[in-house]
Parts: sequence; C-alpha cells; structure tokens
Amino acid sequence: MSGAAADRIVTANLRSEMQRSYLEYAMSVIVGRALPDARDGLKPVHRRILFTMHELGLSPDRPFRKCARVVGDALGKYHPHGDGALYDALVRMAQDFSMRMPLIEGHGNFGSIDDDPPAAMRYTECRLTQLSAQTLLTDIESDTVDFQDNFDGSQQEPTLLPARLPQLLLNGSSGIAVGMATNIPPHNLSELVEGLITLIDQPDTSISQLMQHIPGPDFPTSGVILGRGGIRDAYHTGRGSITLRGKAEIETITRGATTRERQAIIITELPYQVSSQAIELKISELVNDDRLDGIADLRNESDRTGIRIVVELKRDAHPRVVLNNLYKLTPLQVTFGVTLLALVEGKPRVMTLKEALEVFINFRIELIERRTRYELNKVRERDHILQGQLTALTHLDAVIALVRNATDTPAAKQELMTRYDLSETQADAILRMQLRSLTSLEADKLEEEHRTLMLRIEDLTDILERRPRILEMIKTELLDLKTRFANPRRTVIEFSEGELEDVDLIANQEILVMLTEQGYVKAMPSNAFNCQSRGTRGKSGGKVKDDDGVKHFFACSNHDTILFFTNLGTVFALKGYQLPVGSRTTRGMPIVQLLPISGEAKVTSIVPVHDFERTDEYLVMLTQQGYIKKTDLKAFAHIRTNGLIAIDLEEGDELRWVRRADSQSDILVGTAAGMAIRFHNDSEQLRSMGRTARGVRSMKLKSDRDRLVSMDILPWGEAAEGPNEIIEVVPEVESEETELTALPSGPCVLVITRNGQGKRVPAAQFKAQNRGGQGVRAIALKNQGDQMTALRVLQPGDEVMLITSRGIVIRQSGQDIPTQSRAATGVRVQRLDGDDAIVGVTLVTESVDLEPEEV
Repeated sequence: MSGAAADRIVTANLRSEMQRSYLEYAMSVIVGRALPDARDGLKPVHRRILFTMHELGLSPDRPFRKCARVVGDALGKYHPHGDGALYDALVRMAQDFSMRMPLIEGHGNFGSIDDDPPAAMRYTECRLTQLSAQTLLTDIESDTVDFQDNFDGSQQEPTLLPARLPQLLLNGSSGIAVGMATNIPPHNLSELVEGLITLIDQPDTSISQLMQHIPGPDFPTSGVILGRGGIRDAYHTGRGSITLRGKAEIETITRGATTRERQAIIITELPYQVSSQAIELKISELVNDDRLDGIADLRNESDRTGIRIVVELKRDAHPRVVLNNLYKLTPLQVTFGVTLLALVEGKPRVMTLKEALEVFINFRIELIERRTRYELNKVRERDHILQGQLTALTHLDAVIALVRNATDTPAAKQELMTRYDLSETQADAILRMQLRSLTSLEADKLEEEHRTLMLRIEDLTDILERRPRILEMIKTELLDLKTRFANPRRTVIEFSEGELEDVDLIANQEILVMLTEQGYVKAMPSNAFNCQSRGTRGKSGGKVKDDDGVKHFFACSNHDTILFFTNLGTVFALKGYQLPVGSRTTRGMPIVQLLPISGEAKVTSIVPVHDFERTDEYLVMLTQQGYIKKTDLKAFAHIRTNGLIAIDLEEGDELRWVRRADSQSDILVGTAAGMAIRFHNDSEQLRSMGRTARGVRSMKLKSDRDRLVSMDILPWGEAAEGPNEIIEVVPEVESEETELTALPSGPCVLVITRNGQGKRVPAAQFKAQNRGGQGVRAIALKNQGDQMTALRVLQPGDEVMLITSRGIVIRQSGQDIPTQSRAATGVRVQRLDGDDAIVGVTLVTESVDLEPEEV
C-alpha cells in the first residue's frame, strides 16, 4: 500500500460509527420525510409539490396542467426521490375522501373510496384549490418564510409555507419514521377557528374548555365516533384511541316482481381510510366460514352520489344482532389511534390540543410581523424616492441647470447628491424623471402619495409595536376564512355505553322528540316550530315515508332520562342528548340502532324523567285491554342496557300508555268513542304495585267496537275540584259554536279528534268516579268515522303541538282553543289534507318566547 493510500484510511470504532450513521439516517427520515412541521402542518413532499404548482402558475383561475409536469418539476428541482411516491402524495391531496379540505383540484381519475387506483400521471391534470392558494401560498413573496438551497444548490425552496390555517389539525397527517410515528385526524375548519379565537382572547383557556369548541375529529367520510374518552385522552396527552363506526340503517326493502319485503342493513357511510371493498370481502369471508349468520345477500350499490352497501337479511334474522356482529367482526367499526406528533423547532414532539394551537398562533404572529416589516420596508423605499423627487421639484430650475451643465450622467448624479444631500437611489430617480412629471398636477400627485405613504408607515409601525393589533388581525383573517371555506361537521360524536358523561359540558335545552311508526327517532330544537293560528295546516316535522307515520311526539329537556316502554311490557332508557339531533327536514335514526329492541317489540309510550329521587311519584301504566297500575318511580332509576320488565301482561294484551303522577292527582282515561273517566290516584282507588304486577281494571267500555285511546294525569286543586268554578253547565246537545261564559283559572282537559276537531273542557266538568266505571262523554263526534285521539290536561300558559300521520306539525297557544262543555263538538284546530289525521299531541309547558309566524 502506498503512503498516499494509507493516509486516506481512517481508523474508527465500528460501534460508534454505526451509532452515528444510524442516528443521522434516523434524523434525516424524521425531519426530511416522515413527520410534518407543526407550524404549516405539511411534510416536505407536500410542501414541495404545492410550491412547484405555485411556480408553474397553477392557480384556481388558470387551466389545469398535467400531473406529470408537476411531478417532473418537483422531482427535478426539490424532491430527488421516486416519482411514484411523489405522485401518490399529489393524488392524496386531491382526494375528497382522504383530505377533509383538499389542497389540489384534480381533473381525471384520482381513485375512489372503493380502493380503485388513480390513472397514470400522464393522463390526470391538476391545479391548486382556492383554499391552498389563499391559505398556504398568498404571502410567500412577502418574505414571510425562509428559503434554503435545494439538494444541489441550483434552486431556492421554502422551509415552510405561510399557512393561515392550522393544516396539521385541519387535514391531519400520518407517517412512520424511525422509532416513532404520527397519526393526526382531520378536524372541522369552523370548529378550529372558534377554538383559535377563544385561545387568542383567553390564553389561559383549558383543554376541556377548548373541547366545547372543538369536540373532536371530523373525518371526510363522515361516520360516527363512539365515546369521548379517546378524544379526551388524545387532546389532553397527545395520544388516544378513538372508536370510529360507519353509518348503517335497518330498512325494509322489496325485491322482484312479487314485491317481497325483507329486512336489510344499508351502509351509507364508512370509517375513515376503510374501503367498501374491504368490508365486502370481510363479510363474504365471515359468511363462507359460518362465522356470521342471518345474511342472505350482499351487493354494492354505490355510485358517484355516495356509498350504499346493501346487506340483505334472512327472514328469521334479527337485524340488530346482525348489525352488532358487523360492527364487531368487520371494518365497519375500527379504532383510530391518535398520536399528535410533529416537528416543533426541528425536533419531534408529542403535543396536546392546546399546544398544537399555540404553536400555530405563535407562527401566525411571526408571519404577520415578517409580512409587516417587508411591507414597511417597501413603503419606506418608495417614500424615500418620493422625498428625493419632491426635493428636485422644490429646486426645479437649479436642478435642471445642474443636469444641463454636467459633463455626463455620473457627474450629474454626484453633483445632485452633494448639493442636496440625496442618496444614490434618490439621485437616480431624479435623473429618470420624465418631463411630464414637472407639471403642477403631477407634483400634486407626488405630494399626495407622500402623505398617504407616511400614514401607512405610521400604521405599519404601530402594528409591529402593539401585539394586540397582530392578534386582532389573526382573528379577522380566521373569521374571513371561516366565512368563505367552512362547511358543516360530517362526523357524529356519540356517547358510548358505560362512558362517564359530563352533563355540565352539555347545554340544558328543551328539545322535541319524534318517533315514527317504523321506529325512526330524532330530537329537534323546541323553537323549530313557531306559533301559528288555529285552523292552519302547520309545517312539516320531518321526512316521513308514505308507508310510515308519526307515532310519538313530545317535549323534554336534553338532560332528562327518557324511558322507552314497549308493547311487550319492557322498558329501556336513554339520555336526551344521546338521541340523534335532526332538523324538520330529516327522517331521524332507527330506534333499533340506539336500543336493543328486536322481534315484535315496538315502542308504545315514552316518558321523560328529570329526577328519579322525588318522593311520592309514580309511573302509571295502562294496557290496551284496560289494566292499570302504578309503580314507584325509583324502581326505574337504574335500567340495564338490555332493559327491564315494567309490567306483567296477559296473553294478547299490550302496554300502551305510561304517565308520571303523584298520589295527589287524578287519572283521566279516554276512549275512541269520546268517553272519559276520572278517578283518584290514591291508595283506595289505585294502590302501588311492583314492576312485575299486572294491574287492575280501569274502565268499562260501552261497546266492543270502542277502545282506549288516551290517558293523562290531572293534579288536584281548587280549579280542578271546585264545581262552583263553572257558572253554567251547557246541555249535551250544545252546538260547537257555543262557548262557556266564564273561563276556568286552572287546568282544562284538551280533547282532540282524529279529523282535527278540538276544544278545552273545564276539568271540573269531569267528576271523579270509582275506578272501573263507564265514565262520561268528553266530546260529541261531529262526523261519522271520526274518533277521539287525545285527551290531555292543559295548564294555563301551555302551548299545544299537534302532529299528523304525514308528519305535519302545528304549534299554537292553548288559549287559542275555545273552552266548551263536554257535550260540544269543538272547533277545527288544524286543517288536514286528504286522508291525513291527527296522531299525536304534545304540550310545551315552558314555552320559548317566539314571535307568531305569518301564515
């Protein structure tokens, strides 16, 4: 070996060399490829693609350009890696099922949620979206971020993009580095803006308070998040596990010319990053292995309008059981592991939600400061030139003579600088002035521009000196972006079974709950229906199919526990805020997805309860065959997930009505023929019984064709008991136009018929009898085929909401319904169309102050 070769040999310890080399490689992967920066939320590959498109001028208002051109430029200038990986990153930024807010607008085949691959880059085209152009690249020429040499030193690339939104949380990120990985879910833009503004206004805001504005991730494929525990862990510690479930509904479908009906599970939303093909393959595998029973057919009816996977069930299958097995055994329910890991000051760091938002706010402060300094320097440079030109105009004749007598341009410039104390830039500007600039009008324009620039300099200087102004600018920009780009939340967050529910974090609001005949339930705000005039048609209460109808409709608080009683005598429980929230135009969610109701069981009565510990309070239950009983309310305080037995029924009987009552009240029972009976709810007439008791006879019907239709509770009191309240008792033959000459001050009995007739009857006209009697007439039915549909106790100030079988709702003041005697036929309280009929009546006792609606 020659001496020169020996000099090139370096002796090193193998252990130390391996440690050093591997650490350099690991840091290169962590910083340069796998992890996003916490400030702009982008990895280098995404940042380089977007900057390349910006350089190519692919703005939203320009034509599309081939993706191969973008990939080629980015690969050749900034990202010397495989073109396949670079194109995959570009495609993902254009997929609306991968990105909550896509950053690239694609033209062509960019793949699908069914796991179809995108077309080759030579076929597809792309350009920037409005969001990326206006929130990531707007201020990049204003010296807002640093630039560095590219891999060969031939180009300059930005180290960051001047993001105006927290892209790290908005679109999320995932990546595997050496010894660490990140997995950040996407969020809703509007919620992020609200959280940022709250943190700017109140820097000491806790994470729990931030979660009131940012309740959880919002995935582009919608779905349902089960439980808030995983979200809470992720936001407080940076790590958490979120259970994500697709959306499925149980429907009755028809197949073939025979229109044979079958139950089917319709999957319309998938968990994030789960393809419909993966779910189909898994279901097929489970069915073939006999691990999943009850499935007769499986087909994918998805198209460009959305996902629709139909799982047709066998006739003897229990839909709820099959659906639960799908959640348990297939990717229809997955776990999303959150690791909020990103680069902070060049180092990987696991952050909480608040820390991630604070990093972005500090980044925005820095960007605005740099942008303001850049603009301030530009304004000062322009004003510096203006000052020189104004100096020349002030000494115009001497300057002209100086320039004319100068031997050459350098001599003239030097003479100007010496005589008038000008800079070289000012002297050059004076020598470049055109003759038209010497007019008085142009001189006035220069003077006005100088004054404007001085005001701008003062304003920019004030921005740099006052941090509150910078924070206010950040808030203004965020609110503007929210107005232009925000869209509603897609992912629903639900409480999971057994989760500790912090009710204090949920606003206590009045809601209206509606349940249809086919079992679709939803909750609506109480102000969804304004007061209307008596006799009008009302407005739609939600989407109701032609073969469906409204079954239950009532008002309660979303903090209440809602008891669902079935015809088989069982009871289930949910909190008001656990019900799916919908508008008047939505159909709701199948109750079988919320409660383990299967087989022939149907919900027949719903009772909201605020406090189970109240003494002397009972649940009064009435069956279709007329058996009635009362049971202590405390007996229903703790209801298992699979329900409790509420009453023992005879064969063929059904539980139909359940009401809350105390011993100082009376019970009113009404029949379809317009009869009603009133008896005391004391121990003599109705003693308290256990949950499994059958009850006693409530009322004797006059005819076999008559049936019970309603039950309500009438409190004791002077207005309810005092017969002297009524000045005149009108005979049974009284017409519907005749009203009582004196109005009662206490409760009335509201009587409503199927055809929309109604009236108020003073409670004192219903005399208390012994249980088991035939009762007295409550209303004279006007038309043949009409029948009484509701008998409700109406307190002064209550509002009445009527709902028809087609879902039409009218809300009106109870005082608008006239008071008549028991024998009257009532007046028209709601105008009905065709064969529509009143099916439900609910009372709003604590009315929201609303203006009457014009009708």
